[in-house]
Parts: sequence; C-alpha cells; structure tokens
Amino acid sequence: MLVPDVSQREIRIAYSFTGAELLLFGAILYPGGLLPDGDHPTDLVVVVKGPVQSITVREKEKLAGVWVNAEALRYRSAPSFYAIASSRPIARIVDDRTRAIYELGLDRLQLSPASSAPSPVQDRFARGLVDLRRRAGLYGEAPGAVEITRGVLYRARVTIPARVPVGRFTAETFLIRDGKVLAAAVRDIDVQKSGFERFVARAADRNALLYGLAAVALSVLLGWGAGRIANRI
Repeated sequence: MLVPDVSQREIRIAYSFTGAELLLFGAILYPGGLLPDGDHPTDLVVVVKGPVQSITVREKEKLAGVWVNAEALRYRSAPSFYAIASSRPIARIVDDRTRAIYELGLDRLQLSPASSAPSPVQDRFARGLVDLRRRAGLYGEAPGAVEITRGVLYRARVTIPARVPVGRFTAETFLIRDGKVLAAAVRDIDVQKSGFERFVARAADRNALLYGLAAVALSVLLGWGAGRIANRI
C-alpha cells in the first residue's frame, strides 16, 4: 500500500514565475510490516502528467533554399507535460507490455494519432513530438531519481518549467516488485495563472470578442504613441 503526497497541491504562475521544483514523497506500508528481502527489491515509479491536448506536428523540408511545411500529423490527446522518475531504469523494472499499459516512459506514450498513417510514419512523428517537448523542458525522464530509504520512505523531485501549461495535473506513484504493479496512488495538482496573467487569460476565455477588440485597440494606441514620439525626436 502507498501513502503518497506532494509538496504543492497548487502552483501559481505570475509574471515572475521561473519554474518550480515539485517534491513527491510518501511511505510504503507492507502487509504485516514485513520488508522485502534483497533478492526481491521494491521499486517505485512516479509519473507527473499535464492535461492532454490536441496538437499538430509538422515536418519541414528545404525547397529552393527555403524551409517550408511538408507532411503533418495531428494527435488527439498528447499530454502537455510528462515527467517520469524511477528508482531504477524502467527497462530493468517492468517489461514492455506493462510499460505500454501504464504508459511508463516517453517511448510508451499513447498519443492517439487522428489519421491512419502507416506505423513508420506515426513512429517518426511521435519521436519528433517527444524530442520537441523534451527540448522545451515539458517531457523528461529521470531514472534513479526516486530515493527509497530503508525500504519504507521514498521521495523524488520533478522540475516544473516556466513555460508549463495550466490545468489539472496528476502525480501517480506505482509500487512495483518482480515486474508487477502491486499498488498505485494518484494526487492532483492545480497549475493556474495568478495576478494580471490570470485576468488576461480569463478575459480571453470568457469574452473572446471583447478581448480581441481591446487587443487591437491597444495595438493601434501603442503604434500611434510610438509614431508621435518618433516625430518629436
């Protein structure tokens, strides 16, 4: 049995937000209080996921010396954020089938492509999507990052980047032994904008037309002001 918790249930994003470090910790309760022996160690895997979103991945190709859009593939439900930490490398903990069932690892994400493209094409675009988000700090793997103390207490740290999307996140912890998932527990984390950023986001969502008109008017006003200043210099 797992008793998990996280250091922050809410993360507020303001203009000065530069990222956060999320601490996931808890305890493992064994039946009868009997700890596992050295031949059958207990492993832990922690997965933090952001809300799923639809996304279109486009390939670029050079045509007459100019980079243009080529093929594209749309995914219906790609996680906006995905970070996995484990006590050992995932491949040494569970087999490929279990990894696919629980989406343990960047190469086992269920991305749900919206087209019936051939498997090699889907694999190519999936690798491209993962690579793009990994470089942006939105996807990541950290084998060996889960520390287990005396077989009972555990902790892991996950970095939340500054450009993280908002929404309901989940932190799921898996207790694994002999390649089998024995228990799993989930904690929710809310990532929301605060201050002026929250006001702008809510205005854009609830009053899209007025927000658009205000944005255009502000742009015109700033352009006119910049022109007047330039004429006086």
